[in-house]
Amino acid sequence: MGMQSKWSIPLLIIALAVAGTPAGAGESSIPQAIGPFALGQDMSELAPAVRMESVLPLRYQEYLNEVAIQPLAGFKSGLITYGLCAQPGKVVRIKLKYSDNSRKFYDALLERIKQRFGRPTEYNGDPFHIVISWKWSFVDPAGKRISLNVAHNTSDVEEKFGNTIKLTAGSAIKKERDCFLRRNPAVRAREADRRIPLREMSSEDWDRLVPR
Repeated sequence: MGMQSKWSIPLLIIALAVAGTPAGAGESSIPQAIGPFALGQDMSELAPAVRMESVLPLRYQEYLNEVAIQPLAGFKSGLITYGLCAQPGKVVRIKLKYSDNSRKFYDALLERIKQRFGRPTEYNGDPFHIVISWKWSFVDPAGKRISLNVAHNTSDVEEKFGNTIKLTAGSAIKKERDCFLRRNPAVRAREADRRIPLREMSSEDWDRLVPR
């Protein structure tokens, strides 16, 4: 069965097919998945749903790879990020763009997410609502951090236009980075060399950092 027909279920069910019940119900109220993609899932299970020929390492995050998704009903595009060090091949982030770019769709989507997970933790958009972005932050019983971002962009050319959703396993990404730095002490030392403690900043240091 092809990917298009396999996942041709109602759009909002795809968008909100996450493990959970209304907020406050414990671990089940924490989002874990969107459509066929789940945090912690092994990439070997997702071979039919992604375009493995599109795999690229993330710039400045050598411990992560990113791969584009196959065509999926209700979505225009998407990127799946997975680890390479602490848990090789495990999904740590899901970023998807909806086919419907309208504000009306965004408002309907946002309302359904609120019904499932409660009110967002913070607003990350701009005050003029050129980019509207709401974020939910969760901590599961094991102390792992997960975030959910839902955004609508009307005209900011530095962001994706339309409606996007991002589900991130923050703790898993940190483990990948820590693992990479442990295995690559030269990289860790190079990063440390770039930092200048604030109390040691000279006027010459500031001249290099402040626009002129």
